Amino acid sequence: MRDAGIEAPQREARLLMAVASGLTTSDLIIRGHQPVPASLADTFHAIVARRAAREPFQHIARTASFFGLDLVSDRRALVPRADSEVVVEAALALLPEGRDARVVDLGTGSGCLLAALLATRTELTGIGLDASSDAADLARENVERLGLGNRARILTGSWTEWTGWADVDLVISNPPYINAATIASLDPEVRLHDPLDALDGGEDGLAAYREIVMLARAGLRAGVPIVFEIGFDQRSSVSGLMADAGFIGLGSSRDLAGNDRVVWAFQAES
Repeated sequence: MRDAGIEAPQREARLLMAVASGLTTSDLIIRGHQPVPASLADTFHAIVARRAAREPFQHIARTASFFGLDLVSDRRALVPRADSEVVVEAALALLPEGRDARVVDLGTGSGCLLAALLATRTELTGIGLDASSDAADLARENVERLGLGNRARILTGSWTEWTGWADVDLVISNPPYINAATIASLDPEVRLHDPLDALDGGEDGLAAYREIVMLARAGLRAGVPIVFEIGFDQRSSVSGLMADAGFIGLGSSRDLAGNDRVVWAFQAES
């Protein structure tokens, strides 16, 4: 796998063996002196070949860890990534604790943002909206597996057609934000396996933000926050879109790598 450009290939090999065998990495260490059955060796070599072809590890394992939750992950939506956890943290900081509130996750994908919010705050209910029926099915599967189905509704449709803006207390979104011209240069795990419509943000990467900001400004109640995940170089441009639309109280935060990752603002009085 090293020749395929995989970082930390030995670590990934151990994890792939855990996937192939159904054992924990601790169990594998304990059994390290034992011979590997031929059938297990065949399974292991097959999934190593998939990873060497740059299929995401999460797709092979069919699971991704996010905000302490184990989520199903496959080609139907973006792989949940640790960078997005700071988006959840920012949203939680904007929601008063202990108070019932309704959130909406626009472009919910795997449902990771919505699930993390609802799992952390039991007083929250929410809607996950995605234009892709495949992504919506995956999000629905995840919230049901996590026991959140009674507090989460997953809808298939475009945010341009959604009519519930006046009924929510927070909007959160990780919209498509990759400049269309740069998609071909992304890592193969992303370029070949993540859905294109979840990546392509148009000519300048801002098309989805423009739509959501316009719709939110027209539909949200005063004081309701909107929280966006952004690309590392988009803080000023997305914040500018929100300020120009009349949102107030703009803020931002960075991910663990020190990159700008979140911007937020509040609906102003009409």
